[in-house]
Amino acid sequence: MHRIGSVTVLLSALLAGCASLPVERGAGIARDGFELAGRVAVRYGSDGASGRIAWQHSPAADDLFITSALGQGIARITRRDGEIKLVTADQKEYGASDAESLTERVLGWRLPLTGLPDWVQGRADPARPAQFTRDAQSRLSELRQDDWRVEYQEYDGARPSKLRISRADLEIRLVVDQWVAP
Repeated sequence: MHRIGSVTVLLSALLAGCASLPVERGAGIARDGFELAGRVAVRYGSDGASGRIAWQHSPAADDLFITSALGQGIARITRRDGEIKLVTADQKEYGASDAESLTERVLGWRLPLTGLPDWVQGRADPARPAQFTRDAQSRLSELRQDDWRVEYQEYDGARPSKLRISRADLEIRLVVDQWVAP
């Protein structure tokens, strides 16, 4: 697979794994799930890709649609009944029982996607050790978990609206334009 194609699939697979853990109950955070719409950019080494995302998450299922800046579909990702399915714009379909094995098979490396549902909501994955700093409002400003660094650059109320997630030569930037609780 070409390197830029790998970055696009990385973007898709990264977001596919966003919901592999149940959402922890907390103040200002959806108990049963959420919907978000926003923008995402991924840089791996000197390659990069960006687009828009629409993500519906619940503890039982996920539906994520990624489009280019021009609105063309890049990928659709679903999680149902313990299976993750990724369908690319050229209709290639990839599937796995977990996001980590999917990214390893498709991209050649594993990404720690199980923490992302918590990270995107402004908290550490409670199942793994973490180091963090908080801002004056007691919200996370920086989180380090599993060798990943998550910087919370902006909040919209209790929820993060701008995040930078990085590790080695991989960087993911997420801007959440809209949160909707079901």
